[in-house]
Amino acid sequence: MAFGKFQDFLSALVKGQRGLFAGSAPQSMDGLLEKLMGNSGEVSAAVAARELLDLYSVSDDETRLAFFQNLEQNFNADEAAVRRAYQDYSAIPSSLNLNKLSRAAEPRRHELLRRLNQTPGATHDLVSMRTDLLQFLREDPSLQAVDETFVRLFTSWFGRGFLVLQTIDWGTSAAILERIIRYEAVHAIKDWEDLRRRVDPPNRRCFAFFHPALTDEPLIFVEVALGQEIPGSINSILQDTAAADADSSKFTTATFYSISNCQPGLQNITFGNFLIKQVVQELQAEFPSIKQFVTLSPIPGFKRWLSAEAEDDIEELANLKAEIRCLENTPEAIEGHGESIKKLVFRYLMQAKKGKYPADPVARFHLGNGAMIHQLHSGADLSEKGLDQSCGTMVNYLYDLRYIERNHEQYVTEGTIEFNDKLKALLLKP
Repeated sequence: MAFGKFQDFLSALVKGQRGLFAGSAPQSMDGLLEKLMGNSGEVSAAVAARELLDLYSVSDDETRLAFFQNLEQNFNADEAAVRRAYQDYSAIPSSLNLNKLSRAAEPRRHELLRRLNQTPGATHDLVSMRTDLLQFLREDPSLQAVDETFVRLFTSWFGRGFLVLQTIDWGTSAAILERIIRYEAVHAIKDWEDLRRRVDPPNRRCFAFFHPALTDEPLIFVEVALGQEIPGSINSILQDTAAADADSSKFTTATFYSISNCQPGLQNITFGNFLIKQVVQELQAEFPSIKQFVTLSPIPGFKRWLSAEAEDDIEELANLKAEIRCLENTPEAIEGHGESIKKLVFRYLMQAKKGKYPADPVARFHLGNGAMIHQLHSGADLSEKGLDQSCGTMVNYLYDLRYIERNHEQYVTEGTIEFNDKLKALLLKP
Protein backbone atom coordinates (compact mmCIF):
# COMPACT_ATOMS: atom_id res chain seq x y z
CA MET A 1 0.00 0.00 0.00
CA ALA A 2 2.79 2.43 0.91
CA PHE A 3 4.54 1.65 -2.38
CA GLY A 4 1.35 2.40 -4.32
CA LYS A 5 0.75 5.70 -2.52
CA PHE A 6 4.31 6.84 -3.19
CA GLN A 7 3.97 5.91 -6.87
CA ASP A 8 0.72 7.91 -7.07
CA PHE A 9 2.42 10.88 -5.43
CA LEU A 10 5.39 10.70 -7.79
CA SER A 11 3.10 10.27 -10.79
CA ALA A 12 1.29 13.47 -9.85
CA LEU A 13 4.59 15.32 -9.56
CA VAL A 14 5.81 14.04 -12.93
CA LYS A 15 2.49 14.91 -14.58
CA GLY A 16 2.56 18.39 -13.08
CA GLN A 17 6.13 19.07 -14.19
CA ARG A 18 5.42 17.85 -17.71
CA GLY A 19 2.36 20.07 -17.86
CA LEU A 20 4.56 23.13 -17.39
CA PHE A 21 6.27 22.38 -20.69
CA ALA A 22 3.22 21.29 -22.68
CA GLY A 23 3.36 22.57 -26.23
CA SER A 24 7.15 22.92 -26.33
CA ALA A 25 9.07 21.40 -29.24
CA PRO A 26 9.41 17.60 -28.99
CA GLN A 27 12.88 16.31 -28.15
CA SER A 28 14.85 13.59 -29.90
CA MET A 29 15.82 10.31 -28.31
CA ASP A 30 19.46 11.43 -28.08
CA GLY A 31 18.42 14.74 -26.55
CA LEU A 32 16.33 13.01 -23.88
CA LEU A 33 19.20 10.60 -23.12
CA GLU A 34 21.52 13.56 -22.57
CA LYS A 35 18.90 15.31 -20.44
CA LEU A 36 18.31 12.21 -18.30
CA MET A 37 22.00 11.48 -17.68
CA GLY A 38 22.71 15.13 -16.89
CA ASN A 39 19.89 15.55 -14.37
CA SER A 40 20.54 15.22 -10.65
CA GLY A 41 17.14 16.32 -9.32
CA GLU A 42 14.78 13.41 -8.55
CA VAL A 43 11.63 14.92 -10.06
CA SER A 44 13.33 16.39 -13.14
CA ALA A 45 15.08 13.04 -13.74
CA ALA A 46 11.75 11.23 -13.40
CA VAL A 47 10.18 13.62 -15.92
CA ALA A 48 13.02 13.06 -18.39
CA ALA A 49 12.74 9.30 -17.90
CA ARG A 50 8.99 9.35 -18.59
CA GLU A 51 9.47 11.46 -21.71
CA LEU A 52 12.09 9.07 -23.04
CA LEU A 53 10.02 5.97 -22.30
CA ASP A 54 6.95 7.51 -23.93
CA LEU A 55 8.95 8.46 -27.02
CA TYR A 56 10.38 4.94 -27.24
CA SER A 57 6.88 3.44 -27.01
CA VAL A 58 5.70 5.25 -30.15
CA SER A 59 8.92 4.80 -32.14
CA ASP A 60 9.28 2.44 -35.08
CA ASP A 61 11.55 -0.61 -35.10
CA GLU A 62 14.37 1.23 -36.84
CA THR A 63 14.46 3.91 -34.15
CA ARG A 64 14.26 1.33 -31.37
CA LEU A 65 17.13 -0.67 -32.85
CA ALA A 66 19.20 2.52 -33.12
CA PHE A 67 18.44 3.21 -29.44
CA PHE A 68 19.90 -0.14 -28.37
CA GLN A 69 22.88 0.23 -30.68
CA ASN A 70 23.55 3.63 -29.10
CA LEU A 71 23.55 1.99 -25.66
CA GLU A 72 26.05 -0.60 -26.87
CA GLN A 73 28.40 1.86 -28.57
CA ASN A 74 28.26 4.98 -26.40
CA PHE A 75 27.24 3.89 -22.91
CA ASN A 76 30.14 1.68 -21.92
CA ALA A 77 32.60 2.21 -19.09
CA ASP A 78 35.23 4.95 -19.32
CA GLU A 79 38.37 3.13 -20.51
CA ALA A 80 40.77 5.58 -18.91
CA ALA A 81 38.97 5.34 -15.55
CA VAL A 82 39.03 1.53 -15.72
CA ARG A 83 42.76 1.57 -16.50
CA ARG A 84 43.53 3.87 -13.58
CA ALA A 85 41.42 1.84 -11.18
CA TYR A 86 43.09 -1.37 -12.35
CA GLN A 87 46.54 0.12 -11.85
CA ASP A 88 45.60 1.20 -8.33
CA TYR A 89 44.29 -2.28 -7.54
CA SER A 90 47.39 -3.95 -9.01
CA ALA A 91 49.60 -1.78 -6.85
CA ILE A 92 47.50 -2.23 -3.69
CA PRO A 93 44.98 -5.12 -4.01
CA SER A 94 42.77 -3.93 -1.17
CA SER A 95 39.02 -4.33 -0.88
CA LEU A 96 38.64 -0.57 -1.23
CA ASN A 97 40.54 -0.51 -4.53
CA LEU A 98 38.62 -3.54 -5.74
CA ASN A 99 35.37 -1.67 -5.10
CA LYS A 100 36.71 1.31 -7.03
CA LEU A 101 37.63 -0.96 -9.93
CA SER A 102 34.17 -2.53 -9.89
CA ARG A 103 32.48 0.88 -10.01
CA ALA A 104 34.77 2.10 -12.79
CA ALA A 105 34.13 -1.04 -14.89
CA GLU A 106 30.34 -0.67 -14.76
CA PRO A 107 28.97 0.46 -18.14
CA ARG A 108 27.10 3.79 -18.11
CA ARG A 109 24.00 2.04 -19.46
CA HIS A 110 23.55 0.46 -16.00
CA GLU A 111 23.04 3.92 -14.53
CA LEU A 112 20.86 4.88 -17.48
CA LEU A 113 18.45 2.01 -16.83
CA ARG A 114 18.42 2.76 -13.11
CA ARG A 115 17.48 6.37 -13.89
CA LEU A 116 14.79 5.27 -16.32
CA ASN A 117 13.32 3.08 -13.59
CA GLN A 118 12.84 6.08 -11.27
CA THR A 119 9.65 7.20 -12.99
CA PRO A 120 6.26 5.61 -12.18
CA GLY A 121 5.34 2.68 -14.43
CA ALA A 122 8.89 2.41 -15.74
CA THR A 123 9.47 -1.21 -14.69
CA HIS A 124 6.66 -2.37 -16.96
CA ASP A 125 8.06 -0.27 -19.81
CA LEU A 126 11.58 -1.65 -19.33
CA VAL A 127 10.33 -5.25 -19.32
CA SER A 128 8.55 -4.53 -22.61
CA MET A 129 11.69 -2.84 -23.91
CA ARG A 130 13.70 -6.00 -23.29
CA THR A 131 11.13 -8.00 -25.25
CA ASP A 132 12.07 -5.83 -28.25
CA LEU A 133 15.76 -6.24 -27.49
CA LEU A 134 15.50 -10.03 -27.56
CA GLN A 135 14.03 -9.78 -31.07
CA PHE A 136 16.77 -7.44 -32.25
CA LEU A 137 19.45 -9.76 -30.84
CA ARG A 138 18.64 -12.26 -33.58
CA GLU A 139 19.84 -9.85 -36.26
CA ASP A 140 22.48 -7.97 -34.27
CA PRO A 141 24.44 -10.23 -31.85
CA SER A 142 26.57 -7.25 -30.78
CA LEU A 143 23.63 -6.21 -28.57
CA GLN A 144 24.35 -9.15 -26.24
CA ALA A 145 26.23 -6.83 -23.85
CA VAL A 146 23.16 -4.56 -23.64
CA ASP A 147 20.97 -7.57 -22.88
CA GLU A 148 23.36 -8.64 -20.12
CA THR A 149 22.84 -5.22 -18.55
CA PHE A 150 19.07 -5.77 -18.51
CA VAL A 151 19.47 -9.28 -17.08
CA ARG A 152 21.81 -8.11 -14.34
CA LEU A 153 19.49 -5.32 -13.20
CA PHE A 154 16.29 -7.38 -13.56
CA THR A 155 17.87 -10.16 -11.49
CA SER A 156 18.27 -7.62 -8.70
CA TRP A 157 14.94 -5.84 -9.13
CA PHE A 158 12.99 -9.12 -9.33
CA GLY A 159 14.83 -10.88 -6.52
CA ARG A 160 12.96 -13.40 -4.39
CA GLY A 161 12.41 -10.89 -1.60
CA PHE A 162 10.28 -8.69 -3.89
CA LEU A 163 8.01 -11.47 -5.19
CA VAL A 164 4.53 -11.92 -3.76
CA LEU A 165 2.78 -15.31 -4.00
CA GLN A 166 -0.95 -15.08 -4.61
CA THR A 167 -3.58 -17.81 -4.89
CA ILE A 168 -5.61 -17.44 -8.08
CA ASP A 169 -9.24 -18.46 -7.62
CA TRP A 170 -12.64 -17.55 -9.02
CA GLY A 171 -12.74 -14.52 -6.71
CA THR A 172 -9.53 -13.04 -8.14
CA SER A 173 -9.95 -9.81 -10.10
CA ALA A 174 -11.18 -10.16 -13.67
CA ALA A 175 -8.08 -8.30 -14.92
CA ILE A 176 -5.78 -10.97 -13.48
CA LEU A 177 -7.99 -13.87 -14.56
CA GLU A 178 -8.05 -12.52 -18.11
CA ARG A 179 -4.26 -12.48 -18.10
CA ILE A 180 -4.13 -16.08 -16.82
CA ILE A 181 -6.21 -17.11 -19.85
CA ARG A 182 -3.99 -15.12 -22.19
CA TYR A 183 -0.64 -16.22 -20.75
CA GLU A 184 -1.37 -19.96 -20.39
CA ALA A 185 1.40 -21.45 -22.54
CA VAL A 186 1.13 -25.21 -21.96
CA HIS A 187 -2.53 -26.20 -22.23
CA ALA A 188 -4.61 -23.43 -23.79
CA ILE A 189 -7.60 -22.20 -21.77
CA LYS A 190 -10.56 -22.17 -24.16
CA ASP A 191 -12.88 -19.80 -22.33
CA TRP A 192 -13.96 -18.53 -18.91
CA GLU A 193 -15.74 -21.77 -18.06
CA ASP A 194 -12.57 -23.72 -18.85
CA LEU A 195 -10.65 -21.38 -16.55
CA ARG A 196 -13.21 -21.90 -13.79
CA ARG A 197 -12.69 -25.67 -13.98
CA ARG A 198 -8.99 -25.08 -13.31
CA VAL A 199 -9.18 -22.67 -10.36
CA ASP A 200 -12.55 -23.15 -8.64
CA PRO A 201 -13.07 -26.86 -7.69
CA PRO A 202 -11.77 -28.09 -4.31
CA ASN A 203 -9.16 -30.30 -5.98
CA ARG A 204 -7.66 -27.53 -8.09
CA ARG A 205 -5.24 -24.78 -7.15
CA CYS A 206 -3.48 -22.03 -9.07
CA PHE A 207 -0.64 -19.89 -7.69
CA ALA A 208 1.17 -16.92 -9.22
CA PHE A 209 4.09 -14.68 -8.40
CA PHE A 210 3.55 -10.91 -8.61
CA HIS A 211 5.86 -7.91 -8.24
CA PRO A 212 4.74 -4.62 -6.61
CA ALA A 213 5.92 -2.59 -9.61
CA LEU A 214 3.79 -4.57 -12.12
CA THR A 215 0.20 -4.08 -11.05
CA ASP A 216 -2.10 -7.03 -11.84
CA GLU A 217 0.62 -8.59 -14.01
CA PRO A 218 1.54 -12.18 -13.03
CA LEU A 219 5.17 -13.07 -13.62
CA ILE A 220 4.70 -16.84 -13.61
CA PHE A 221 1.90 -19.15 -12.50
CA VAL A 222 1.41 -22.85 -11.85
CA GLU A 223 -1.77 -24.93 -12.07
CA VAL A 224 -2.13 -27.84 -9.64
CA ALA A 225 -4.40 -30.89 -9.54
CA LEU A 226 -4.97 -32.61 -6.17
CA GLY A 227 -5.88 -36.27 -5.90
CA GLN A 228 -4.92 -39.74 -4.72
CA GLU A 229 -2.79 -40.97 -7.61
CA ILE A 230 -0.31 -39.82 -10.22
CA PRO A 231 -2.20 -38.92 -13.42
CA GLY A 232 -1.13 -40.51 -16.68
CA SER A 233 -2.91 -38.21 -19.15
CA ILE A 234 -3.71 -34.54 -19.36
CA ASN A 235 -7.35 -35.23 -20.22
CA SER A 236 -7.82 -36.95 -16.86
CA ILE A 237 -7.10 -33.53 -15.34
CA LEU A 238 -8.62 -31.07 -17.80
CA GLN A 239 -11.84 -33.07 -18.27
CA ASP A 240 -12.33 -34.24 -14.70
CA THR A 241 -16.09 -33.96 -14.08
CA ALA A 242 -15.88 -35.33 -10.52
CA ALA A 243 -13.76 -32.45 -9.23
CA ALA A 244 -16.59 -30.80 -7.31
CA ASP A 245 -17.13 -33.95 -5.22
CA ALA A 246 -13.49 -34.31 -4.12
CA ASP A 247 -12.82 -35.07 -0.45
CA SER A 248 -9.85 -32.88 0.48
CA SER A 249 -9.00 -35.03 3.53
CA LYS A 250 -8.07 -37.87 1.15
CA PHE A 251 -5.68 -35.91 -1.08
CA THR A 252 -2.26 -37.59 -1.18
CA THR A 253 -0.79 -36.28 -4.44
CA ALA A 254 -0.29 -32.81 -5.90
CA THR A 255 0.38 -32.66 -9.64
CA PHE A 256 1.86 -29.55 -11.25
CA TYR A 257 0.45 -29.83 -14.76
CA SER A 258 1.09 -26.39 -16.22
CA ILE A 259 3.72 -23.74 -15.50
CA SER A 260 3.63 -20.59 -17.63
CA ASN A 261 6.05 -17.67 -17.72
CA CYS A 262 4.04 -14.55 -18.43
CA GLN A 263 6.59 -11.86 -19.32
CA PRO A 264 8.83 -12.48 -22.37
CA GLY A 265 10.97 -9.53 -21.28
CA LEU A 266 11.93 -11.45 -18.12
CA GLN A 267 13.38 -14.40 -20.01
CA ASN A 268 16.29 -16.03 -18.10
CA ILE A 269 15.22 -14.38 -14.84
CA THR A 270 14.62 -17.30 -12.47
CA PHE A 271 11.20 -17.57 -10.80
CA GLY A 272 10.11 -21.16 -11.31
CA ASN A 273 12.29 -22.86 -8.71
CA PHE A 274 11.13 -20.40 -6.04
CA LEU A 275 7.52 -20.85 -7.13
CA ILE A 276 7.56 -24.66 -6.94
CA LYS A 277 9.17 -24.70 -3.50
CA GLN A 278 6.83 -22.10 -2.01
CA VAL A 279 3.75 -23.76 -3.51
CA VAL A 280 4.82 -27.06 -1.94
CA GLN A 281 4.96 -25.31 1.44
CA GLU A 282 1.53 -23.74 0.89
CA LEU A 283 -0.03 -27.08 -0.06
CA GLN A 284 1.57 -28.92 2.84
CA ALA A 285 0.15 -26.35 5.25
CA GLU A 286 -3.35 -26.58 3.75
CA PHE A 287 -3.38 -30.34 3.11
CA PRO A 288 -1.16 -32.29 5.54
CA SER A 289 -2.28 -35.53 3.86
CA ILE A 290 -0.39 -34.67 0.65
CA LYS A 291 2.97 -36.45 0.64
CA GLN A 292 3.68 -36.80 -3.08
CA PHE A 293 4.52 -33.91 -5.42
CA VAL A 294 4.83 -34.62 -9.15
CA THR A 295 4.42 -32.97 -12.52
CA LEU A 296 2.65 -34.04 -15.67
CA SER A 297 4.94 -32.38 -18.16
CA PRO A 298 5.24 -31.99 -21.93
CA ILE A 299 8.41 -32.95 -23.82
CA PRO A 300 8.63 -30.08 -26.31
CA GLY A 301 11.95 -30.98 -27.97
CA PHE A 302 11.36 -34.66 -28.62
CA LYS A 303 10.01 -34.54 -32.19
CA ARG A 304 12.83 -32.22 -33.31
CA TRP A 305 15.37 -34.66 -31.89
CA LEU A 306 13.55 -37.58 -33.50
CA SER A 307 13.67 -35.91 -36.89
CA ALA A 308 17.38 -35.15 -36.75
CA GLU A 309 19.86 -37.61 -38.23
CA ALA A 310 22.73 -38.79 -36.05
CA GLU A 311 25.65 -40.82 -37.39
CA ASP A 312 26.51 -42.31 -33.98
CA ASP A 313 23.03 -43.81 -33.36
CA ILE A 314 23.23 -47.45 -32.29
CA GLU A 315 21.34 -49.94 -34.47
CA GLU A 316 18.34 -50.37 -32.13
CA LEU A 317 17.99 -46.60 -31.78
CA ALA A 318 18.23 -46.02 -35.53
CA ASN A 319 15.60 -48.67 -36.18
CA LEU A 320 13.22 -47.26 -33.57
CA LYS A 321 13.62 -43.74 -34.96
CA ALA A 322 12.86 -44.99 -38.46
CA GLU A 323 9.78 -46.84 -37.18
CA ILE A 324 8.29 -43.79 -35.43
CA ARG A 325 9.23 -41.30 -38.15
CA CYS A 326 7.09 -43.24 -40.61
CA LEU A 327 3.96 -42.87 -38.48
CA GLU A 328 1.26 -40.38 -39.36
CA ASN A 329 0.77 -37.64 -36.80
CA THR A 330 -2.57 -38.98 -35.53
CA PRO A 331 -3.73 -40.74 -32.35
CA GLU A 332 -4.71 -43.79 -34.40
CA ALA A 333 -1.27 -44.05 -35.99
CA ILE A 334 0.68 -43.98 -32.73
CA GLU A 335 -1.60 -46.45 -30.98
CA GLY A 336 0.27 -49.72 -30.55
CA HIS A 337 3.69 -48.05 -30.70
CA GLY A 338 3.69 -46.80 -27.10
CA GLU A 339 6.65 -48.85 -25.87
CA SER A 340 8.84 -47.86 -28.81
CA ILE A 341 7.97 -44.19 -28.32
CA LYS A 342 8.68 -44.36 -24.58
CA LYS A 343 12.11 -45.94 -25.25
CA LEU A 344 12.93 -43.09 -27.62
CA VAL A 345 11.63 -40.45 -25.20
CA PHE A 346 13.68 -41.89 -22.33
CA ARG A 347 16.75 -41.94 -24.55
CA TYR A 348 16.10 -38.33 -25.51
CA LEU A 349 15.68 -37.16 -21.91
CA MET A 350 18.79 -39.01 -20.72
CA GLN A 351 21.18 -38.56 -23.64
CA ALA A 352 20.27 -35.49 -25.71
CA LYS A 353 22.32 -32.73 -24.13
CA LYS A 354 22.96 -29.01 -24.36
CA GLY A 355 26.39 -28.91 -22.80
CA LYS A 356 26.19 -31.25 -19.83
CA TYR A 357 22.48 -30.63 -19.25
CA PRO A 358 19.40 -32.04 -21.05
CA ALA A 359 18.48 -30.46 -24.37
CA ASP A 360 14.80 -30.46 -23.44
CA PRO A 361 13.92 -27.13 -21.74
CA VAL A 362 11.22 -28.58 -19.45
CA ALA A 363 13.57 -31.36 -18.35
CA ARG A 364 16.30 -28.80 -17.59
CA PHE A 365 13.87 -26.82 -15.47
CA HIS A 366 12.57 -29.65 -13.29
CA LEU A 367 15.79 -31.65 -13.02
CA GLY A 368 17.62 -28.44 -12.16
CA ASN A 369 15.12 -27.91 -9.34
CA GLY A 370 15.99 -31.31 -7.86
CA ALA A 371 13.25 -33.48 -9.37
CA MET A 372 13.76 -36.92 -10.92
CA ILE A 373 12.24 -38.67 -13.95
CA HIS A 374 9.51 -40.85 -12.45
CA GLN A 375 7.15 -42.20 -15.13
CA LEU A 376 6.52 -41.91 -18.88
CA HIS A 377 3.04 -42.09 -20.41
CA SER A 378 2.37 -42.69 -24.10
CA GLY A 379 -0.90 -41.34 -25.44
CA ALA A 380 -1.03 -38.85 -22.56
CA ASP A 381 -1.62 -35.75 -24.70
CA LEU A 382 -3.35 -36.47 -28.00
CA SER A 383 -3.99 -32.83 -28.82
CA GLU A 384 -2.45 -31.46 -31.99
CA LYS A 385 0.22 -29.73 -29.93
CA GLY A 386 0.97 -32.87 -27.91
CA LEU A 387 1.33 -34.96 -31.07
CA ASP A 388 3.54 -32.33 -32.72
CA GLN A 389 5.86 -32.08 -29.73
CA SER A 390 6.22 -35.61 -28.45
CA CYS A 391 3.97 -38.09 -30.29
CA GLY A 392 1.50 -37.62 -27.43
CA THR A 393 3.91 -38.72 -24.68
CA MET A 394 4.21 -36.95 -21.30
CA VAL A 395 6.48 -37.38 -18.29
CA ASN A 396 6.04 -37.26 -14.51
CA TYR A 397 8.90 -35.55 -12.69
CA LEU A 398 8.88 -36.45 -9.00
CA TYR A 399 9.79 -33.90 -6.33
CA ASP A 400 10.84 -36.19 -3.48
CA LEU A 401 11.33 -33.70 -0.64
CA ARG A 402 13.93 -35.97 0.98
CA TYR A 403 16.26 -35.81 -2.01
CA ILE A 404 15.60 -32.49 -3.75
CA GLU A 405 18.76 -30.77 -2.52
CA ARG A 406 20.95 -33.81 -3.22
CA ASN A 407 19.53 -34.20 -6.73
CA HIS A 408 19.96 -30.49 -7.40
CA GLU A 409 23.62 -30.48 -6.31
CA GLN A 410 24.48 -33.58 -8.36
CA TYR A 411 22.70 -32.18 -11.40
CA VAL A 412 24.36 -28.75 -11.22
CA THR A 413 27.88 -30.02 -10.57
CA GLU A 414 27.94 -33.20 -12.66
CA GLY A 415 24.83 -33.10 -14.85
CA THR A 416 23.54 -36.26 -13.13
CA ILE A 417 19.96 -37.18 -13.98
CA GLU A 418 18.10 -39.20 -11.37
CA PHE A 419 15.35 -41.54 -12.53
CA ASN A 420 13.02 -44.24 -11.23
CA ASP A 421 14.63 -47.70 -11.29
CA LYS A 422 11.52 -49.04 -13.02
CA LEU A 423 12.49 -47.06 -16.12
CA LYS A 424 15.64 -49.15 -16.62
CA ALA A 425 13.57 -51.51 -18.76
CA LEU A 426 13.35 -48.71 -21.34
CA LEU A 427 17.13 -48.39 -21.71
CA LEU A 428 18.37 -49.33 -25.17
CA LYS A 429 21.10 -51.90 -25.62
CA PRO A 430 24.58 -50.40 -26.12
